[in-house]
Parts: sequence; structure tokens; C-alpha cells
Amino acid sequence: MSTKRLYDRLTEYRDSDYYGFHMPGHKRNGDLMGLGLPYELDITEIEGFDDLHHAEGILKEAQERAAAVFGAEETHFLVNGSTVGILSGILGCTHKGGKILIARHCHKSVHHAVYLNELVPRYVYPQFDGQVHMNGEIRAADVEVELLKEPDIQAVVIVSPNYDGVVSDVKAIAEVAHRHRIPLIVDEAHGAHFGFHPYFPERANSLGADVVINSLHKTLPSLTQTALLHINGPYADRGRIRKYLDMLQSSSPSYIFMASLDACVDWLENSGVMEFERYVKRLDRFREELKGLRKLRILETPHYDKSKLVISVDKTDMISKELYNKLFSDFHLQMEMTAGTYVLAMTSVADTEEGFRRLRDALYEIDSEAGAAADGSGEEVSGELPRLRQVYTPYEVECLRQSHKSELLRWRDAAGRVSLEYAYLYPPGSPVIIPGEEISEAAASLLEYYDRKRFQVEGIEEKGKIKVWNHG
Repeated sequence: MSTKRLYDRLTEYRDSDYYGFHMPGHKRNGDLMGLGLPYELDITEIEGFDDLHHAEGILKEAQERAAAVFGAEETHFLVNGSTVGILSGILGCTHKGGKILIARHCHKSVHHAVYLNELVPRYVYPQFDGQVHMNGEIRAADVEVELLKEPDIQAVVIVSPNYDGVVSDVKAIAEVAHRHRIPLIVDEAHGAHFGFHPYFPERANSLGADVVINSLHKTLPSLTQTALLHINGPYADRGRIRKYLDMLQSSSPSYIFMASLDACVDWLENSGVMEFERYVKRLDRFREELKGLRKLRILETPHYDKSKLVISVDKTDMISKELYNKLFSDFHLQMEMTAGTYVLAMTSVADTEEGFRRLRDALYEIDSEAGAAADGSGEEVSGELPRLRQVYTPYEVECLRQSHKSELLRWRDAAGRVSLEYAYLYPPGSPVIIPGEEISEAAASLLEYYDRKRFQVEGIEEKGKIKVWNHG
């Protein structure tokens, strides 16, 4: 088997005298546009470069190499991000109109797959940790309860780690799913670095998960939009998953993206051990240095991905948006996101000593200037996902749109009405309200709070309002 990287093959082709009377239209002419984009490496499925949808050569070998590095039985390159892997995994493991059990705080793409396959969703909720104002783990016992209640559920989907880095017991949940002879699909998009050093949790591939999706671009050195889908064991329908990948992935996959995936896998195989050792030492030292903060807090839960830095302001007189904005405007440090009481910073093996130093110094300066939180002065919000009554499935809502009138209401006026829209914060993209659910007072209050704090609520047609059925 050839071990030549796709990138090496592309550079050889770039430097050869082959002239392309084929797509793409830029004809590898980097001078035409006067830009620094890698036009000279951007090709289509031509002689010697294989076809992702019918891989038999270099791409087949690259995906097999990725499977070996990530400990999977079968691995597929994704050039449409983890989203296409999640959609294909769920559509391939369920049948139209069936039931599925999903963690309520899953990414919106999971809920979109539910809609596309006209599925009846059932939800298992993460434990909410009121001490750190974060959604916690999905418990295997809760999954068991739901599967016993409805034995016709066709698959289980969880996110681990979640956006904040909280890790669930994948092994125990997989064992529960397998006792019911159904697959466990794990959105491990934020855990592509798992398994490459004991400082981080084990990867879901080694814990019994049947379908695992990794976003290499999130936590490893790979280009944005590159991801992997892994398949293991006998419970996932591999043929149907491959069929949906063929349907949903671009028929013109980017060779630059695929070369990035292959190069990342090669780097992990040949340099990963040494580089992860350096990264862990830098990160662990950095986390130790932050223990001297007096008002800002670095949060984590018992089962946690320590690459994530959750910086809490709940003991200060600041709100999370202030910290986020101050880090950006005063120190030129761009954080990943802001949530109700904290700011999230993501680290990776590509972070430098200088980057860690700058963030450390900025946090200590802000910490020294921040006031302490006054008792009872802050606006209280738990951030816990409300549990809503499902009146219709998302697909049923779409079918009923033509025969039912709708109206736009402000959050406070929408309680008790059936939603026609999603409402979620992005990031992380976990819905507070799903079409077909009866909006509760708690959900309306939570979204009003997000509006007041200027968080981005998406999925809605008009800011501050949601579309509901018109009872009249």
C-alpha cells in the first residue's frame, strides 16, 4: 500500500507539465486573480487522484489510515463538516417516521436530521450543575429509563464532549443501547483530540460507540469544514450511512480539504505523540498559573476535557459579555463564545507559549480590576434547558403549516402557545425551543434574558419574537 500523502501527490501535479482542460474554472492559474489562495492545488476528480464517492486508490488508503489512527473500524472523510456526518449517521441508522432518543443539548444538525427523516424525537436531558451554571453529563440510567419506556426507539444520539467540555460516560451509555440492540451515535465533534494523550478523555471509538463524528478543524490542525465519520460494530447500518454520505456530501469534494485531512492524520501518526506531550505541559502549567485568580474562576466538572477553558464571572460585578468584549477590545484576544455566566476559550495543540502568556496576563489584569459580586445584585438565570411538552413533531408542524394560521409574538406573550420555529443560542446551537413544542414560562423567560444580555438567538424569523399557531 502506498503511504504517499494526498498533499504530496497534489504538489507533484502542480509542478508537472500537465495542463487541465477540466474543472475548476480557475485552471490552477494563481496569477489571474492576484490572490494568495492555493489555486494551483485545487483540482477535481482527474486521473490518478481517485474519487471520494467511489474511493479505490489514494483516498481509500487515506481513509483507512485515518481509521487506524483514530481506532475505528471504518472511517470516511467529510468535506461538509461534522454536520454531514451527523445527518448521514442518523438517517442511516433510523427509518422514516421512527423514534429516536437524543440528548436535548445536541447540536441543531441532530434536530435537522430528525426533521428530514420525519422522526418522532424523545429527549434525555443533561444534568444541570447549578454550582457552575453548566449543563452536565447525560446519565446512562436516564437513557435506560427512556429505552424501557419506549422499546421501539431506533437509535440513541448524544454529544460528548459538549461545547463546554463536559464528557458523558460513553461506555456505559453504549452498553445500555446495545442491550436494546440499537446503535449509539456520538457527536464527538469537539473531541477529535481525545485518545492522543492520557491528559484527555478516551475517544468514543474505544468506548463502544457505533457511529462517531469528529471535527478535525475544531481541535486539531486541519482546515475549517474538515471532519471524519467513524463506524464500529454490528448495530449501525453501514450501507445506508454510506448511501446518505454519497447523497449529502458535495459531488465535487475539495482536494485541498481532503489533503488537509490526510496531512493531519499523517501528522498525528508521525509527530502527534511528541507535540501532544508539549501541548499538555504548556496547558497544565497554564491552568496551574490561573489558580491565583481571586474573582474570576476557571470551571470544570468531574468528567471534563481540560483543553476547554470556562472562565466564570459569577463572583465578580461583571457580566460575561463584558469579559468577552474586554478581552477582545483591550487585549486583542478572541474567545470562542460567551454564555450566561462565563466565557469559553478553546485551546489546541497548535497554541503557542505566547498565546497562553497573553491570556494569562489579561485575565490577571482584569481580575485585579474587577469588583466582587454584591449579594443579590445580579440577575439570576440558571441556563438549564426547559422541559417542554411536545404537541407535534417538527415534521408534523411543517405539514400543518398550510392549514393553520400563524402569528409572531414576543417571548413573554408566547408562553402556552405551540412554536413553529426553533430558538437557540449560536454558539453552541442547542435549541431551547423546537417546532411543535408548547412554549413554557421558563423557556420564554430564558430567551428574554438572552435578548437583554444581547446574546445571539437564532432560528427565529424576527428578533425578540417567535412564530406560533394562531388559536383564532
